[in-house]
This record gives sequence, C-alpha cells and structure tokens, in this order.
Amino acid sequence: MSAEGPYDIVFAGGGASACVTASRLAEADPNLKILVLEAGGHSKDLFYHVQPGRYFSNLLAPRFDIFSFHFGKGGKGTAERTHLVPSGRAVGGGSAINFVMYMRPAASDYDDWETIHGNKGWSSKELIPLLQKAETYQPNPNGATHGASGPLKVSFASGHNNVGQEIIAVGLATEKDHKGKTEDMNNFSVESINSWGKFVDGNTGKRSDAAHNYIYNREHKNLTILARSKVTKVIFEGTRAVGVEYVDDEVGRAKGNPEPKVVKASRLVVLSAGAFGTPSILERSGIGAAEVLKKNGVTQLVDLPGVGENYMDHNMMFIPNHASEDAETMDVAFRGTEEETKPFSDLWTSQAKGMFANNGVDGGCKLRPTEAELKTMSPEFDERWKTYYADKPDKPVMLMATMAAYVGLNPAVPRGPYFSIAYFSAHPISTGHLHITSGTNAYAPLDFAPGFLENKADVVILRWAYKRAREIARRMKFFRGHLVAGHPNFPAGSAAAIEKEKEPVPLDAPKIVYTKEDDDAIDEYHRQTVETTWHSIGTAAMKPREKNGVVDAKLNVYGTQNLKIADCSITPGNVAANTYSTAVAIGEKAAVIIAEELGIKGVNPGP
Repeated sequence: MSAEGPYDIVFAGGGASACVTASRLAEADPNLKILVLEAGGHSKDLFYHVQPGRYFSNLLAPRFDIFSFHFGKGGKGTAERTHLVPSGRAVGGGSAINFVMYMRPAASDYDDWETIHGNKGWSSKELIPLLQKAETYQPNPNGATHGASGPLKVSFASGHNNVGQEIIAVGLATEKDHKGKTEDMNNFSVESINSWGKFVDGNTGKRSDAAHNYIYNREHKNLTILARSKVTKVIFEGTRAVGVEYVDDEVGRAKGNPEPKVVKASRLVVLSAGAFGTPSILERSGIGAAEVLKKNGVTQLVDLPGVGENYMDHNMMFIPNHASEDAETMDVAFRGTEEETKPFSDLWTSQAKGMFANNGVDGGCKLRPTEAELKTMSPEFDERWKTYYADKPDKPVMLMATMAAYVGLNPAVPRGPYFSIAYFSAHPISTGHLHITSGTNAYAPLDFAPGFLENKADVVILRWAYKRAREIARRMKFFRGHLVAGHPNFPAGSAAAIEKEKEPVPLDAPKIVYTKEDDDAIDEYHRQTVETTWHSIGTAAMKPREKNGVVDAKLNVYGTQNLKIADCSITPGNVAANTYSTAVAIGEKAAVIIAEELGIKGVNPGP
C-alpha cells in the first residue's frame, strides 16, 4: 500500500505525540490533508494493547511486532554490560504498551526548559493547561488542577491491590517527613505518599492511549494513518523539507530490499519517531555531526552535532520480596498461561474490573534526602544537591512505589507471590548517545551507549534509595523475606545480610546499619543490575544551537525550513515522572505552534 498525495503535512512516526498533534490539526481544519506514517502496526481494539494488565507479559515475550529493541553498550558505570532498551512500535507508540502510569513532572522541570534552556513558552504555566486540556480526571473532574473533558481518561483503576495500600500505611506510620495522604499524586508535595493514578478509563477498564482516544474514536476524513511504513529520510529541495522517503515494513525488518517510496508534503514535515527514530532519520537525511555522517557515507546538509546526543533515561530498580498468601499480587496476571489468566480477562470483559484493569502499582511517594541522609551521600552528591535541588523543593530526587509482583528476568526464580519496591532516579546526571551505523539501511543496529551511572552522584542516589526501599518492605505486613537473588551480596557477617529476615519487623524496629563494605556491595549491585525505565528522551534537544541543540522553541530543526520535531526527543532536561504526560504535552504544544504558523483557528492553548 502506498500513500496517495500530495499532503499538506506528513508525520514521520505515529507515536503518542504525533497522534495528539495530527488529531488536533485535523479537527481544527477539515481542509488540511494530513498523513501519518508509522513503522509499526495498528493497535485498534487489540486485547494486548487495550487491556492494561497485559503490559508486562508483552515485555516478557518479547514481541517484535509491538516493540523495537535497541542494544546499548554500557560503560564503567554498569560494568561494561549490554543494555536492552525497548521502545514502542505501534500506532500510539509507547502509550500503546507502557505501564499506564499517570504522573506529571515537577512544575520546575518544565520551568527549567524555559529559564535554563531558553525555550520561551515552554514553562509549566503554558504546559500544565495543555495537560488539563488532554485529560478527563475521573476521581475529581472539577479539580482546579485537572481536566474534565479531555480525550485521555485518568482513574485509580478498579481492584486496588492491598500491597499498594500497605506501602501507604507503612509510610505514613514510619516516615516522619511524609506529609500525609492527599487527593492525588500530582497535587501532593514531595515526601507525601498516596495512591498513584493510571491512564485507565475507570468506566471501561481500557488503556487510555493516544491512538484510541485521539485517532481511532474520531472520524477525521482528512487524516490518513499508514501503518507498517518506515520512514528512512526526509526529502529536501535545498534546505527546505518537501516530503519523506519510506519503505514497507514487515514486523521490524523489511523483506529483501524494499523499493523506497516518496510522499510529498506541501506545507510541513514533522518528525515524531521518538528518541531513537527521529535522530536516525535526521542523520540519514544529512543532518548531524560531520564525523558521523562521513563514516556512514551520508552527504552533510546541515551541521548539527547535537543530533543523537543528550540521550536521557531514568535508572530503574525493582527490589523483590516474598509475599504472604493473602497479598493481592499480579504474578499470575503477568506470567500465567492463557488458561490461568482467563478469569482476569473474563472479569475485565464483563465488568471492566480486576487485574487486567490495573497495573500493580497502586501506592508510592516522591522522595528527597533528609539532612542526615545528605551527609551519607557526601561528597559525591553535594554539588548536584546545591546547584539543582536545594532551591527547588518541588523536585523529587527519587520516585518509589510498590509493584505487586516479581518483575525480574531470572529464570531460576520460582513462581509464587511476590511484591517489589520499585524506584527510579528523577534526574540522572549521566547521559548517552545514539547514532546510525548505515546511511541507507534503516534497520541497521544503532551505535548506542545509554551512559547509565557514568556519574558517581547517580550511584549514590540509588544507594540511598535502596536503603529507604528495604526499610519500607521489611515493615509491610505481607513481607515474608527478601528474595535473595534480587538483592546485593553483602559481606559475610554483615548486619544487612538478606537471609536473616523471614517475617515483618515492627513499625518501630531500628533501621539497618550499613558499613562502608555494605555500601560498596550496594553500589556494585546497582552497577550489575540497573536498567532502563523505558523513558528514552532528549536526542534532538530543544536547546540553543551553540549548546548542541537541534530544534528551537518553535520546534524548527536548525538550518532547515518546513521541518519540525514533535516527540520526546526534543526534551532538553529530564523530568521527574513517567514520560507519557510529557509526550502528550509536547503533542498538544506542537498543535498550538503549527496552527498559529499555518493560520489555523480553533487549537486552544488550554482547556
């Protein structure tokens, strides 16, 4: 199948941001002819997309039809290990396969985009109204900070597992710095603890992804979605983008040597292929660093050395523990056979409830170190704290939650009830890069190095988080011992030995005292274990050109005309949250910018 042009606007990539932007523009101007090219397939009404509780079994498979897998070379920070980082591969992108976590960044994260990185119009004052516009917040639709009529439904989902409620109870009872339970995660301050919302429709139990809620449920006759179509490069006349080249895709790789096709865009080309796809398209198009392009036989069109640099993610850990039989966990939902999970599917189908309407993450908190803890993190964390966190109290250093399951990949771990304490660092200092290894083959593996834990401050943050996580776990009433295979290997005779505890300790039990050798064991554990949080961003950063920027505040690619980027690759600095909300904010903001420039009425900057 080929696209029948010409089109006014062509989107290269059909992820979350593209669905948002294309839908808003198509609705505002029915005469605008828009094409979205997506390498993956359609996600419409497919059970493994729309049932939220299926997300982890999709990762376990692994499914090459809905994920792209990128192998990254680790450095000294992670003991030279290879890292496998998936990204979404379907209409809707990551929103079609993610953990459905509803979370906004700290307001100061977005403010930094404007004040630190020079992007006027991208502060929280502009972006939060766009997030309100995007959502229907079902628990409290009249709340001042939430939306009441947006496409994306947000709820606490049905069937709260008791594990999630227990972390809240333990946290409120033991953490003197916690400020108490409030209405929702995006209203409560750092150190508060609460239930976590989800991008799940509380009425239907369905995943609230961008494709179903911006595209599939609307009849935009002027919007064409062409799936299984992988964009290879942008077509230029001089430095003006006039279209794209693409090939027919077959589940992650083209058969034989597919014939490239070209589709023209009379007004605008928008790259929205994500943190991996967008910089790769740019480099194959001749936009990037001279050395990278020359190595791959690509003639340079625009010198932009920032393309493919500034790769950011979060550092994720899941600390596993054995759970009692009365703990409500997702272990069977995640790892069970179709026969074992049929009751969950039937309940979801008949009542929109149960395990498949949930994600197993029902309680959590945003953390900053106490004064005493900061001393234990010195000197490695001193500079980062003083220059980045100290005067911005809304920024968490770590995000922590329960996961009502074992989510590790160790095949020796037997089936059973487990719960994990999950944590990820909010703003790691370490960054990486990714670049093409072929100027013509869009399926060639990338030269990818995520850069995890290259900065020692990132290691210290995880050490502090491990200690906080373990103290919470051992006080939870469902705790039946740590899973030894998922914890550090402490020295013989250590007071932190994993094997000692098989039952929960009292809430007022003394905390574990760690030695220098214990700390070294925790650091080595993280270097050997830490992985992606599936939050890849930043590789075509919205920064000044002289600071390795790729796009300006209007999303224009430097040195080109009629070429913009609208996806999480533009993120100039990291955000203290799962990245779906940011992808939506970028999509909504891109629609406002493009509408203004093209003279299209009806795309509003807020609810």
